[in-house]
Amino acid sequence: MDDRRGKLDGAFFSYRATKDGKVLIAWHGKPVVTLKGARAQKFLRQIEGAAPHDAQLVMARATGNFKRGNERPQPGTDRR
Repeated sequence: MDDRRGKLDGAFFSYRATKDGKVLIAWHGKPVVTLKGARAQKFLRQIEGAAPHDAQLVMARATGNFKRGNERPQPGTDRR
């Protein structure tokens, strides 16, 4: 997946690793997906040392539901 339309130029996604090995990924601060086990470990390896834009792509790919281009914008954001 790549960001041909520049939709991930901002920091829309964030993540948090928990002590029990889970990874919580949020979009605009709202929880979207929880990764566990091998999938969580793979995600952490991919995101480690990634540039900010690349990290956004990794998180978007991990959610699996942000690739159609029809996601609704958050209120107050510019929809280019």
